[in-house]
Amino acid sequence: MSEIVVYELDRSVATRSSAQPSGRAERHVRRVHAAPAAPGMPAEAGPRTLCGKDTFAMETARWTPSGHPGAPWYPTEHASVVCPDCDAVIEIG
Repeated sequence: MSEIVVYELDRSVATRSSAQPSGRAERHVRRVHAAPAAPGMPAEAGPRTLCGKDTFAMETARWTPSGHPGAPWYPTEHASVVCPDCDAVIEIG
């Protein structure tokens, strides 16, 4: 799979986590999307998700589907916030 997982983050919630270095805030994942890789840059998300949203303000996940054969395309801890449109495109694909 050449899609990259990206997180749409909640802009209104910023909490400091003890796991984060000082000065960095952890934001709540509002929705998990999939985006095609940018042309010529296989580790970078393209400009739009599979459902058509702009990826500019989204955060690229460290989790990669190719690193977890047999697992769903998204990290299981975020299964409840997977974009249904991105998921449908991947299921058809």
